[in-house]
Amino acid sequence: MTIAPQADWQRAAALADLDPHGLKTVHVGNYTLVLWRYDGQVYALDNRCPHMGFPLDRGTCSDGILTCHWHNARFDLRTGGAFDQFADDVQVFLVELRGEEIWVNVAQERDPRAYYRSRLHDGLEQDIRLVLAKSAIALLDGAGASANSGQASREPFRIGLEFGVRNRRMGWGRGLTMLTCLANILPHLDADDRPRALFHGLDAVSRDTFGAAPRFVLKPLPGATPGVATLKHWLRQFLAVRDNEGAERVVVSAVRAGVSPVDLADMLFAAATDYRYIQIGHALDFINKAFESLDIAGWEPELAELVLSSVVRGIAQGDRQEESNAWRHPIDLVAILENAFPQIDSAMAAGQERNGAWQGRATLAQQILEDDPHGNVEALLQALRDGATAEQLAGAVNYAAALRIARFHTSNEFGDWDTTLHTFTFANAVHMGLRRLAARGSGETAPPDLLRGVFDAAMSIYLDRFLNVPPARIPAPAPNGDAPGVILDELLPLLDRQQQVNPAGEVVARYLAANGDDQRLLAMLGRALLREDRDFHTIQTIEAAFNQYQLLRGMPEAAHVLIAAARYLAAHAPTPRAQGQTYQIALRLHRGDKLFEG
Repeated sequence: MTIAPQADWQRAAALADLDPHGLKTVHVGNYTLVLWRYDGQVYALDNRCPHMGFPLDRGTCSDGILTCHWHNARFDLRTGGAFDQFADDVQVFLVELRGEEIWVNVAQERDPRAYYRSRLHDGLEQDIRLVLAKSAIALLDGAGASANSGQASREPFRIGLEFGVRNRRMGWGRGLTMLTCLANILPHLDADDRPRALFHGLDAVSRDTFGAAPRFVLKPLPGATPGVATLKHWLRQFLAVRDNEGAERVVVSAVRAGVSPVDLADMLFAAATDYRYIQIGHALDFINKAFESLDIAGWEPELAELVLSSVVRGIAQGDRQEESNAWRHPIDLVAILENAFPQIDSAMAAGQERNGAWQGRATLAQQILEDDPHGNVEALLQALRDGATAEQLAGAVNYAAALRIARFHTSNEFGDWDTTLHTFTFANAVHMGLRRLAARGSGETAPPDLLRGVFDAAMSIYLDRFLNVPPARIPAPAPNGDAPGVILDELLPLLDRQQQVNPAGEVVARYLAANGDDQRLLAMLGRALLREDRDFHTIQTIEAAFNQYQLLRGMPEAAHVLIAAARYLAAHAPTPRAQGQTYQIALRLHRGDKLFEG
């Protein structure tokens, strides 16, 4: 037991000062404390209920249990431990009776980071939104916009990631995807919005896992592990017959054997693109997000085994578009693709000497939007022959997918926004995956199997063509003298009203035309996203748009991507903003506000 130095003790009150119920409220140092006498002992507690800040001196104590009278949170008077998980533990302080005087030591405070790491686990396990908000705010407190902000967010992100992959039997899902998307956009946000993004992501994981069966990861194969080529063959063989158990053991064995992250990516992306547009693109998007999550949390073998094996079930069990009517009739799109895939090698070989000199992104994107699946596929092959790299081809198709959203007409069914969204996020996942595979270096001559995903995305863009009939006009305003800040201030009020789709796109276009700071625009779009109730597809859209904008920055096409993002966001705003209310409660409590006073 540590003995507190005498200099840390302060006189709080005399025993005679306690009221007939054994109660007294005092100010000691920076604290307002409530003193309670029970069973011959005096206890000192922070007078602020850790749940929502109500004064505990307005509560009652019976049988050593202190009950707050606002939400009936109950605490052990001796230790401050909460019996109700929605409330945090109340801070208690050492008390010493010196004759008839009560002395208190307020110098020994608990470690807030250690405490809120523990509470984060509680919030995830019990699905308590307010606890998650409090934890996110406390764990990012003080990080601000400094270089430390990335490190500060990495720890709670990793806790959420590991919890999610262990506690959802079906494996990787929407919750972990949202957590990773929000972590990806975190650097673009204002410092005040970063805890809110983290809260949304952690809460998504909690909701996605609550009540689900846990997931138990298979052990790797015993003994020496075969080479990468054999593991890749086995993985594809098992997934061909939808054997997720065998495929999962291959992935775990590959990680345990030390297969490089880029080779692991090649294995999983190849397996996912052996089939067309699995689960309307989610399977491949989940793979991409799983790799991005490890980039954020750190590539430790045990964590990588947990994370990468979690995506296997989605590949094995997801619907394959070979089995869908839309991809087979009236035009057999799958047959067109299967005829094109064997030509990819020769097309890339033909363009090898001009590799990287290709500049036809905008022209190719416009072709991909045409009502001509045969011509669109041939245009992709010709671009490769003309020297387009795999990344450049993916970028052009991704831009075309963004244009589908930018040109989405509001006369369409509301649910069709998601049709364009699925194509866009799938195309983004393919693009990001190809950039990851490019790390294999120039010694790798064979085109990646993932390149087939570019062709799949082009076919999905073709199938979405009816959503641009008629096409919405993409705004292209000239500067009119309005200051960029004045223009940007119009965005949030617009999103307080329903269906301000075209006006929101125009605000973005006007702001960029006025040479507004694009980082301020990204931060504002992020803020607009976070103040709404969490929506899986909207988060995916904004994150993919931020990715693509960064790659197109400085080019005319870049504005179209953010116009698309703003239009999608406006179509889905406003929401009730209930999650924002919870976050604001947590933030006010962190600041010390008195919520019970209004």
